[in-house]
Amino acid sequence: MLKSMTGYGLAKGQVEGNNISVEVRTLNSKFLDAQIRIPKNFQDKELDIRNQLTKELTRGKVSFNIELINESVNLEGTVVNQLLFKSYFDEFSQLADEVGADKKDLFRLALHSPDVLNGSNANDEQINAQWGYIKGFIQEALDNCNKFRVQEGQKLTEELRSYIEAIAQCLDKVKGLDPKRTEVIRERIQSHVTEISESDDFDQNRFEQEMIYYIEKLDISEELVRLKTHLDYFLEVMQANTSQGKKLGFVSQEIGREINTIGSKANFAPVQKLVVEMKDYLEKIKEQLLNII
Repeated sequence: MLKSMTGYGLAKGQVEGNNISVEVRTLNSKFLDAQIRIPKNFQDKELDIRNQLTKELTRGKVSFNIELINESVNLEGTVVNQLLFKSYFDEFSQLADEVGADKKDLFRLALHSPDVLNGSNANDEQINAQWGYIKGFIQEALDNCNKFRVQEGQKLTEELRSYIEAIAQCLDKVKGLDPKRTEVIRERIQSHVTEISESDDFDQNRFEQEMIYYIEKLDISEELVRLKTHLDYFLEVMQANTSQGKKLGFVSQEIGREINTIGSKANFAPVQKLVVEMKDYLEKIKEQLLNII
């Protein structure tokens, strides 16, 4: 089962006066690259969050954001960054004018914007309770993100299968053309044999040795068998229980190696045209594999 590195997960709700929102966005990346934004009260939880992201998401460029708004916040003991509040309020008000939106919630929105309220009077017990709620929302957001990734992976699976089947069809055509290719090459060789044998310095033994070497270099039967094996193995790996994008990348390299060898040995225009088609499908496969976990 393939999983895409592109995903989105959102979990939100209200618990005991706390509006909680956890959002996860992921894109393709060779490694896990996480950008984490969380309220200041939970900065010490960043390592735990990062470890959870590594466990759940494995790879990808991750944007992770937690928003916590306490509707019953008590401003006693809290410093309000008035300049920042006014900046948020003015910006939101201008945007509301541009789109014709209602301004009735702008005060609350600006007040709870990042870094406007500093020195929150929440005690350790309240913070621990809030973190208990948040952990559930984090898991829900990650589960939703993984569901999204699986759905995208299913689409990629069908697309990759279609490309592999297209290469296999080209391979069958190459196999069908191989007898004719062999005959054309044989006629070409026989024509050259006649010319060479009439030469005064013709060496029969050396000629036979070189002809054997030349014919072996033109034989593509082994490459055809290996290419079919690699195509079958690619489909097999796609059906594995875990997504194996890197392994599929290695298999695609082997597929490309056999296609290139067939092209260099073919010496026959109809086969070389099919080789170009196979290379085109293979490039599409490699492009899609960049987004597979």
